[in-house]
Amino acid sequence: MTFWQNKSVVITGGGSGIGKALGAGLAQRGARVWLSDINGDSAAEAASEIGRDAQSLVLDVTDADSVASHIDQVVHAHGRIDAVFNNAGIGVGGDIRELNLVHFNRSIDVNIRGVIHGVMAAFPHMKAQGGGIIVNTASAAGLLGLPLLAPYSMSKHAVVGLSNALRFEAAEHGVQLNVLCPMAIETPLLETDISRDLGASWRPDIRSYLTRVGGPPYPVGKFVDYALRQIEENKGMIVAPFGGRLRIAINRVLPGVVERLTRKAYLEALATRPKD
Repeated sequence: MTFWQNKSVVITGGGSGIGKALGAGLAQRGARVWLSDINGDSAAEAASEIGRDAQSLVLDVTDADSVASHIDQVVHAHGRIDAVFNNAGIGVGGDIRELNLVHFNRSIDVNIRGVIHGVMAAFPHMKAQGGGIIVNTASAAGLLGLPLLAPYSMSKHAVVGLSNALRFEAAEHGVQLNVLCPMAIETPLLETDISRDLGASWRPDIRSYLTRVGGPPYPVGKFVDYALRQIEENKGMIVAPFGGRLRIAINRVLPGVVERLTRKAYLEALATRPKD
């Protein structure tokens, strides 16, 4: 029997990207997964691809009551909730000269409050049942600040801080808490730009920019395989791929090196901005 066999698992943002890949990886390992997404069609399609061990629903993680109701629903269906992946998130960025409060508030609402809502809904159940796993998706951008992605980077720093602060408190009640901090991962998020919808006229090509910052995007399947192994070993902060771990290690001892590399990538990206 595998670590995940028959575990009931909730994954927010499960309709695409890392969330969808987590759902597939966990189902292959014997888990019963619930994929939620603001885009119900995407969640339903992802669950259909996985098969009978997956269910889907529409969920807006900015609505605390809806998140709590969803967790209650899973507990009612399975008698317990074994793991919650607070994975839903959005990428918001652009030149600070064009960003406004809407950009920052949207990042706060989805990327920070969405995670808080999941943690606070799941923890009481897990404490009562004597155990469980909470996994929050942050980013390497939550460890290394990224210019031109300030709203996103800010929000992921908050997720890292929340996760690190709660890890030992949660453990006192038998609850495992992990945080995922990947570098760029090959997902649709690289091509999604909601910044324009929120009022910014320009954002760098994220794929090219992140490749300059930390190397080419890492395959999502490889990331999920690595992340799940690390969760099974209860590693608190999970960074991938190796280049990301190396970059963060260098930043601890030689922060000026990483700063120069980041500034170079920033200036190269900024040079692609159309002239006013």
